[in-house]
Amino acid sequence: MNSLILIGYRGTGKTTIARKLGEQLQIPVIDSDSEIEHRSGKSIADIFAQNGETVFRDLEESTIAELLQQNRCNQFVLSTGGGVILRPETRCRLRNAGHVVWLTATPATIFRRIQGDPATTTLRPNLTSLTPLDEIINLLEKRNPLYAETAHEMIETDFLQTDEITNKIVAHLLSE
Repeated sequence: MNSLILIGYRGTGKTTIARKLGEQLQIPVIDSDSEIEHRSGKSIADIFAQNGETVFRDLEESTIAELLQQNRCNQFVLSTGGGVILRPETRCRLRNAGHVVWLTATPATIFRRIQGDPATTTLRPNLTSLTPLDEIINLLEKRNPLYAETAHEMIETDFLQTDEITNKIVAHLLSE
């Protein structure tokens, strides 16, 4: 079995699904955003506010590279941040490191999930000056081709329960 790497916009369920997959497959789970916060001693929102997006993306790229290198001989589940696909080098690293699953949802579903998550407003910064829903629509339009380029598999999460999503991923792995 390959290691699993979850990509997608925030609010698509990457962290929740990663934890569930780790339990089900009995393999370690790594959250790249948590690892970045741990290494920097700052929340992602603070990194964006104090240092800007470029510094965050530099941290993200180096953290992903190190995590993939450290765990190259082990099976694991990696949950990534929503913008992890913005740099070509990182897209290539992810695609070559394991089975990349792109979790998707409609802008309305993402908006609803983000609004319902208190951690989102305190830990995850807005990336544009647009309204939250317009930002989601705008960023998805730009990022969807990059997610598609990186992923081996896509799962729409709008109407699926956590168990249904994890079962689809496991079934796909077992069929390889």
